[in-house]
Amino acid sequence: PAASDVVGSNKDPVSCIPWPIPPPNPALEIKYNKIFIANEWMDAVDGAVIDDINPATENVITQVANGGKADVDRAVAAASKAFHPSSKWRRMDASDRGVLINKLADLIDANKCYLAVLESLDCGKPYTHSFFMDTGVSKLLRYYAGWTDKMHGKTVPVDGDYLSYTLVQPAGVCGLILPWNVPLISLCMKIGPALCCGNTVVIKPNEQTPLTALYVASLAKEAGFPEGVFNVVPGGAEAGAAIAAHASVNKVSFTGSIAVGRKIEEASAKTNLKRLTLELSGNCPNIVFADTDLDYAVEHAHQATFMNQGQMCTAASRTFVHEDIYEEFVARSVARAKRRIVADPFQLHSEQGPQISEKQLNSILNYVKSGVEEGAKLECGGSRHGTTGYFMQPTVFSAVEDSMKIAKEEIFGPVQCILKFKTIDEVVQRANNTQYGLAAGIFTKDVSLALEMAKALESGTVWVNCYNAFAVQSPFGGFKMSGKGKEMGEEGLREFSDIKTITLKLPQLQN
Repeated sequence: PAASDVVGSNKDPVSCIPWPIPPPNPALEIKYNKIFIANEWMDAVDGAVIDDINPATENVITQVANGGKADVDRAVAAASKAFHPSSKWRRMDASDRGVLINKLADLIDANKCYLAVLESLDCGKPYTHSFFMDTGVSKLLRYYAGWTDKMHGKTVPVDGDYLSYTLVQPAGVCGLILPWNVPLISLCMKIGPALCCGNTVVIKPNEQTPLTALYVASLAKEAGFPEGVFNVVPGGAEAGAAIAAHASVNKVSFTGSIAVGRKIEEASAKTNLKRLTLELSGNCPNIVFADTDLDYAVEHAHQATFMNQGQMCTAASRTFVHEDIYEEFVARSVARAKRRIVADPFQLHSEQGPQISEKQLNSILNYVKSGVEEGAKLECGGSRHGTTGYFMQPTVFSAVEDSMKIAKEEIFGPVQCILKFKTIDEVVQRANNTQYGLAAGIFTKDVSLALEMAKALESGTVWVNCYNAFAVQSPFGGFKMSGKGKEMGEEGLREFSDIKTITLKLPQLQN
């Protein structure tokens, strides 16, 4: 469901939960914290470990193996062996690949409470959000499980005495580099199409949020995936760089910042010209017209900005509001932000947990300082919340101008910037005047206007009278510097497969 369908109205957030959820157990045992290669758990080659920090308490959850280049080499070797044409995985019927992916989806469902707790411990997301959002990952896997035996080639009516046809084949060893903000969802967005197409994978979860990927690795083994098909190397920049530069990795799918995306492009260009899917940064516009239902638009704009502590590439941090309703929209948005419940992620009433790290919290605070210095009006928030954990007050700015740093750059935090507009042409130009092009929102009762605006906005996804309404069947990916390639939907399969043409000379029939 969309963020505002999970938690988000003027009611008590708990009353908005659509069905009962099991209580969390934040003191659960951490079962897996090592590197996973060829269905075996192992330490890093150099024995390095890294502290995994709970951002709500600032305490160490566990120590996780910190993989480096040597560990990536081991994982790629195992994945390459599993991709050999004579391997069990490559000779498996396509429909049987679908059976394995469905088994993995079943195991994720059976363990979703445990996974939701891991997600909340690792990245600070409220447990209620983790539980409901991560419920969708099994649906995503089942969608791709159904595709395994439906990727057809075709015959091509070429001239002459030839038979020409195409085969859809896997890309090879795929490096999947995950972000820290939505680690489990991103993992399944990548492994779904990759495994569906018959590839093998080397997964590098972010060093700050490795626990869900490692647990899913244990479930992949339990489901029966052959050795070397599913490998996980937790680690930092060294491991990511090793994947991007590895000559035996044919494909990289990365979610993260533009800066790191550039490095992956450079490494690919200098080595084997890997195929890339890059889902990068955003600074998304959300445009509210005067004819909209004001309470509805305020709530959805609030959720569009503050979902997941504002740590979303799709966050609608630039909220453009028509001048006729601007003052009232600001007043209601401020009131809603002040009602937002910032609390321990394991309290079921919590709407907002901590930021991922002290570094991220300080970055957000610096953006707030910049906004004030450049003349934006700080309506509420703007400071750290509490003294323990990396919590940030929900923050709203009005009187924001396009030239301000808070309007031009991706804040990646719970900060809503509300800008005023007058005309349609003006707001289209302003919304598009950015290097980003990931997503956008439109709120209006005028269907014709919505359709014309959706065509004009330079964004890979446009939501109308909703926001963050993802569906596994619909492709997602950005324009401009927000990335290249698509995830989810049928289009996601094309990122992990190759088309091979085969042409045979036919004998001429004799009379």
